[in-house]
Amino acid sequence: MKLVFIGDIVASSGRKKICSALPEITKKENIFFTIAQGENLAGGIGITEKTAKELFEAGVDCITTGNHVWKYKEVYPYLDAETRLLRPANYPEGIPGRGYYVYEKKNIKIGVINLEGRVFMNALEDPFKVGKIICQKIYKETKNIFVDFHAEATSEKKALSFYLSEFATGFIGTHTHVQTADEYIMNNKTAYITDVGMVGATDSVIGVTKKDVINYFTLSIPQKFKTAKGDIVANCVIIDFDEKTGRATAIVRYNF
Repeated sequence: MKLVFIGDIVASSGRKKICSALPEITKKENIFFTIAQGENLAGGIGITEKTAKELFEAGVDCITTGNHVWKYKEVYPYLDAETRLLRPANYPEGIPGRGYYVYEKKNIKIGVINLEGRVFMNALEDPFKVGKIICQKIYKETKNIFVDFHAEATSEKKALSFYLSEFATGFIGTHTHVQTADEYIMNNKTAYITDVGMVGATDSVIGVTKKDVINYFTLSIPQKFKTAKGDIVANCVIIDFDEKTGRATAIVRYNF
């Protein structure tokens, strides 16, 4: 079976790109399950119920997020109500939403885990400890487990992927918006890529208008970042896996 993971989708232009192209790609590539990184859906930072529903209506089965998921407080009740929308699992107890879920589609169970890194990011619960506990729990129900690790540091992503490779069918890094070229099958089991990339303007700084980011670095004062316009690229990976054993057999970068 095939699963497609879509990189961080930036603002309305990114949403439009996915909503217009995903149904055809799903049919053409015979995609069984779709995961999309959605923490930047609304205006380039954050997510709302409305923007999430646009992706679900386009055929996305699960939306993962990261540190920007908390931007709009009105999404908090939706995080509790909608099982297809995840937030990182290693936030403290008592916050809205869930960090993992087991989905059933055509009698096939797919487990998705959302984790956030700590290097150069927030001081959260240990993603290694939390990830292992969740994997062990889900593995009793399904061997098809896919992890979105929303993290900054390459070393942290690589280390956690090895740590969870006993369980994970796919380990996909997100957050940097820059697609890496290191996709491979780890330990004859886990499809890995350090960062899947983004769905945003090619002529930009990770989806943001160039001038705004240059001013931020050269002037050293806060800037209001605007979403860049122009040609949109959609960075994805397609993972082939055996749904009976949970082993990935191939991972390829798929950009459109």
